Amino acid sequence: MPSPFTQPVRSPFTGKTLAFLRALKRNNDREWFRARKAEYEQHVRGPMVVLLDQLAPDLHRFAPDLISDPRVCLYRIYRDTRFSEDKTPLKTHVAAHFPSRKFPKGEGAGLYLEVTPQWVWMGGGLYRPSSTDLQAIRAAIAQRHRTLQRVVTSAAFTRAVGELGGEQLLRVPRGYAKDHPAADYLRHKQFLAGCEFPADFSLSPRFYAELLNVFRAVSPLIAFLNQALLDRRAAPSTSRLTMLGS
Repeated sequence: MPSPFTQPVRSPFTGKTLAFLRALKRNNDREWFRARKAEYEQHVRGPMVVLLDQLAPDLHRFAPDLISDPRVCLYRIYRDTRFSEDKTPLKTHVAAHFPSRKFPKGEGAGLYLEVTPQWVWMGGGLYRPSSTDLQAIRAAIAQRHRTLQRVVTSAAFTRAVGELGGEQLLRVPRGYAKDHPAADYLRHKQFLAGCEFPADFSLSPRFYAELLNVFRAVSPLIAFLNQALLDRRAAPSTSRLTMLGS
């Protein structure tokens, strides 16, 4: 019986998706967009909603904790310009994130897809962990670095996305030995894994199968990171331990 992951699924994106995004990049203006919002809904947002619906059952097979729901996953087209020097009002890409249902909104590691006028990026990880979350992840790495190493050096992971990426410190963080066996992983400030394709790949018959391949390869990394955060949350705080011991 053929694997459910190898069944050909037509990409919902079309040439009109990329044409609209390219036009939006040239005309990043609210009035221009307002006059063409119906085109955006039909050719950009609509196909992403279709994709999220397609992904929901397939994602559940290998990453049941992750959500594929347009109400949760789809990013808004409007930019938040309050604290940015760039005041262009609209994003010139369509993107979705796939978070874990075990975390509040905006927290935890997840998968990510972005279609722009120039490229498609697919993958996931943890882009901006808080200092508390980063401490929890580093503690988990120090204790279970062999597990993380198996994840990021597996054949599936390296074939799909290469190696673990993200910004790193120049030195091992304070509190860990310089020659710690997980020194390379402990230096990470971000934990990212993914791959980039030309924008036209979003129209390819291979797009959906490759998206599943990348997401399936990266999902064990997401699971490792999220488990580290859940373990930290489950651990009693110092203040609680003090109270229990008093």
